[in-house]
Amino acid sequence: MQSSDRLSRHLIIAFVLAVGLYALFFSCDQKVRTRKGPWEVQFTTNAEGFAMIVVDQRTLQISNVQIVFLAEHASNFGIVAFDAPLKPIPFGQTKFEDLTYLPGSEAFNFFGHEVELLPRTLYLNKKEQPWVSGKAYLLHKDAKLRPEMSYDPRKKRRF
Repeated sequence: MQSSDRLSRHLIIAFVLAVGLYALFFSCDQKVRTRKGPWEVQFTTNAEGFAMIVVDQRTLQISNVQIVFLAEHASNFGIVAFDAPLKPIPFGQTKFEDLTYLPGSEAFNFFGHEVELLPRTLYLNKKEQPWVSGKAYLLHKDAKLRPEMSYDPRKKRRF
């Protein structure tokens, strides 16, 4: 057997091993990224007709966390599972999302209120709140952030 035959054989074996290891690590990484599942947010209204969102995250044992926007009304409703970037939402706007490892981080602007969903805590208008299943947070019109306190990193400007 010539040395060029040995070299090509070794290169083919190395290539097959590299592809196999890559496929194995990629599939394991995908499982780790998605194992906890997404945020599930219901966009709806309360009994008084005020816009609200209801947040659930099964793996973190977060359920029925209600955020009510007092004196604000919306006309579009629905449920969104944030398992992929750039999903449209019925009302408000998405300011930031990092869904590399689910449930990830989501930041929204709802009627001038900033709402951030993080696995360890909830932020409402830049104030940390604990995750308490079944709790209702009421956001008053006068608690909105001033425009200079809100920053959109995608546009590199304040809104």
